[in-house]
Amino acid sequence: MSELVTGEAVALELRPARLPSRALAVVIDLIVAIAAYTVVTVALLVATASLDDAARTAVSIAAFLLVLVGAPIAVETLSHGRSLGKLACGLRVVRDDGGPIRFRHALVRGAVGVVEILLTFGVVACIASLVSERGRRLGDVFAGTLVVRERVPQTRTGFLPPPPPWLAGRFGQLDLSAVPDALWLAVRQYLSRMHQLDPQVGSDMAQRLAADLSARTGTPVPPGIPPAAYLAAVLQERQAREARRAFAHGPQAAGPQATGPQGVGPLSTGPQTAEPQAAGPFAAPLGPSGTPTPDPHTTSSPAPSTPPAAAPTPPPTESSESRPHTGFAPPA
Repeated sequence: MSELVTGEAVALELRPARLPSRALAVVIDLIVAIAAYTVVTVALLVATASLDDAARTAVSIAAFLLVLVGAPIAVETLSHGRSLGKLACGLRVVRDDGGPIRFRHALVRGAVGVVEILLTFGVVACIASLVSERGRRLGDVFAGTLVVRERVPQTRTGFLPPPPPWLAGRFGQLDLSAVPDALWLAVRQYLSRMHQLDPQVGSDMAQRLAADLSARTGTPVPPGIPPAAYLAAVLQERQAREARRAFAHGPQAAGPQATGPQGVGPLSTGPQTAEPQAAGPFAAPLGPSGTPTPDPHTTSSPAPSTPPAAAPTPPPTESSESRPHTGFAPPA
């Protein structure tokens, strides 16, 4: 990936074409040009049979320049950098700032291409492309152009498993402004492919990513939290913040929630039942007695001194088959 900056200070991420794809495009263009040149030469020989040798030589040189030099320049100018070979390989010639090429760019590329492609059989062009960081030949260097890929392979985004419920809202106070986009991308790729990796390799990768993420946020990973669960929880927190910023000025989809005494938290309608935690990378840490360690960030409200007049009927608990699948199966 190559980052180009336009005159309006806009960064463009372009994928430069490499030597194999460019060579294939040049071969296709040469086959078409040579076939057309052969047809034109035979037609001219028949038409100029009555002329002398000097006239026929002049006509042959004119046909060479017209078909093998002028035609590619005209095609690239009219198609804005897409010749037949480049169109077949998904390539395109653009300016250094990412804009479409003009006649002068195509003229310089075609004139230099006669020497480095036709007269040297492409040896000079191959060497220049291998030496250049962005795979440019001499014609591109003199013309100020770049051959880029227009058809980029489409990558399918894998399923991102949600974090465990006992980590919901745990990292709401983290400062995520210093985390680069490359680290977020690495975390997403790991979470989408964590079940396809070797357990030892996945564990080491999760520990490295968690260490990098905690170093960027300035807050160490809380003890007892698996690295994979930490990564999923922080990534969900970032997505929640982006959603709040995106819909900050939009209409409120839901009405106000009923709150308890003094407006603290939603009003509870009945006793809550704790679900057992499954083993795996997102399992809650256990205490000495084998019970899950309570979250220090959550506090329990004291029980009322007087019992209520009528205890509400507790909601039916969901069976294991009806619970939503979080994407993290317990180890065998």
